[in-house]
Amino acid sequence: MKRFLWLLAAWPGAATAQDAPEIVVTGRGLADAPGDRVYDIVTLDRDRILASASGRVENVLRDVAGLQQFRRSDSRSANPTSQGITLRGLGGNASSRALLLLDGVPQADPFGGWVAFPAYATDRLGRIRVTRGGGSGVAGPGALAGTVELDSAGPGDLPPFAASIAGGSRASLDARGSAALVRSGGFAILSGAYARGNGFVSIVRGDRGPADRAAPFEQASAAARAVVQVAPATELQANISGFTDRRDRGLDFTDNRSEGADASVRLVGRGPFGWSLLGYLQTRAFASRFASIAAGRASTALTLDQYNVPATGIGGQAEIAPALGALSLRLGGDVRVVTGETQELYTYVAGNPTRRRVAGGRNTTAGLFADASVTTGDVVLSAGGRIDRWTIGKGRLQEAALTGATLTDQRFVDRQGWQPTGRGGVAWTPADRVTLRLAGYRGWRLPTLNELYRPFRVGADATAAEATLAPETLWGGEAGVDLRPAAGLRFAATAFANDLRDAIANVTVANGPGNFPGVGFVSAAGVYRRRANLDHVRVRGIELDASGRLGAVEGRLSYAYTDARVRDGGALDGLRPAQTPAHNGSATIGWRRDRWQASATLRHVAGQYEDDANLRRLSAATTLDLIATVPATRWLAFEARAENVTDTRIETAIGGDGVVERATPRTLWFGVRLGG
Repeated sequence: MKRFLWLLAAWPGAATAQDAPEIVVTGRGLADAPGDRVYDIVTLDRDRILASASGRVENVLRDVAGLQQFRRSDSRSANPTSQGITLRGLGGNASSRALLLLDGVPQADPFGGWVAFPAYATDRLGRIRVTRGGGSGVAGPGALAGTVELDSAGPGDLPPFAASIAGGSRASLDARGSAALVRSGGFAILSGAYARGNGFVSIVRGDRGPADRAAPFEQASAAARAVVQVAPATELQANISGFTDRRDRGLDFTDNRSEGADASVRLVGRGPFGWSLLGYLQTRAFASRFASIAAGRASTALTLDQYNVPATGIGGQAEIAPALGALSLRLGGDVRVVTGETQELYTYVAGNPTRRRVAGGRNTTAGLFADASVTTGDVVLSAGGRIDRWTIGKGRLQEAALTGATLTDQRFVDRQGWQPTGRGGVAWTPADRVTLRLAGYRGWRLPTLNELYRPFRVGADATAAEATLAPETLWGGEAGVDLRPAAGLRFAATAFANDLRDAIANVTVANGPGNFPGVGFVSAAGVYRRRANLDHVRVRGIELDASGRLGAVEGRLSYAYTDARVRDGGALDGLRPAQTPAHNGSATIGWRRDRWQASATLRHVAGQYEDDANLRRLSAATTLDLIATVPATRWLAFEARAENVTDTRIETAIGGDGVVERATPRTLWFGVRLGG
């Protein structure tokens, strides 16, 4: 990085940011395709990303109705393994069914498919682009429900130096800083973020016992990014980042930690013959402990120590985008290899472990893709597809007594196959301010190593893994209309239908007490489940979005209704998938003049079921967030924020014993920002 900074400072013709000629270096990938107009896409700009009461990416994403995590809690109190993201009511488990990218690089955990949200400080982002609906060939495999693209902030987004610090409820602290060096031939950005807090008691008041306490957290991340113009139409983008995350679940023996580092290099050629080359490395490590809870929640005892989960993702992509008149074309290929394993101590006797488990493997996908769009008059046509070769290999499950005796030594048969996916559609603009859309798609997702090989526990409930899981596939279609009645105003409505086949879910098998295969003993307060492929999950729904500005006032509205049903021919037939609300929405109104600003965000999520059997229902919740910024000088501003200002009870989980967990209560912040 020092060499990059030296190169930028000494670049021929360099000048200060104010004196430099127009900067052509963007730091982004190839331009968005004209055919994207065919699909249901929501874009959040930098101003909206920064105007979040929590300052957390996962909460910013709640602006897009229908985009949800497995649970309602955010990365301050949730178990990291529950933070997968999905779209359009597919729900079902904690692995991501939507493909998340940062500057073109896949971000899901290589082992478990969840997302390490503390790695992404909102200050580093310039744009979030959400494509609802699967089958994105260019983005890569795994876009079963849609694609979420995070773009890093560019040279026009950051002042030479910026910093902020805020203190909040429960001794919370949030501090961030960045430095940007901009020259005519490129730019470099260094940034860091740190957050901590004493946390809150996650169990609702009426269900607490002596063992329950507040759940603290401590998180930090740093990133360095340099973009250099190496030829008149070619730029080199280099990124390196890392994070560390420590959380607690509010009980003794329930601490967890995550950490990771990422590096990527991308060459982007622009002009009549666009092209891109990307290579990346992703490393992750995770550890977590689990406890059993005595009657009356009087005490806890250590039951499982998942002391190390190393995982690695490595891959790359190459594509070309030749200009062929009215035809926009992108052709290329990509590969991704993920490896990982869980290392655990379990079956505790008198506080000491007696057994050790190691389980893991390797998943590989390699594909070729093509995407084309053509504009002719008032019609845009889009079609794209990809063919992927997937391999599930080197799967193993080993369990042994700490005395040395082998209990289980399973080596699972390698599997492989082909998956074709694609999407296509048409957008017609019969009038200047009206666009009609029609599209269809097929997406797929490979089971994660976690789903294939690792059993797990949540409270008294236990779930066994299943090494023979098949890939999920999805067929879907949508029809929509976009209205732009005036400059800066947009209204969109989309109706969709999805059929998720071989949906991976945690299926209830029996209630405790008893010893069960793959997990061991489950108490009378617990439920035994097993990973399994369901025949179908069928979803029908509508999505409404609106955004606009009138003078100093701006607003944004997003609402989604989903009717999701399991079609399996068994006990679950006709039930809703777990953690899938029928209604959710978000509405924001804000005022901005110069550097003065204020906004309010109202969010609602309907009731949803904790479990696949639809027996434990989480109540609906409506929350209100507020934020205000008051400038003091040209470079200094004061900021006040309030999360869940009405202190609404947001239920996130219900255990087999009926104990209810909650998400973030009312949280107040006051801070200062330094920078332009």
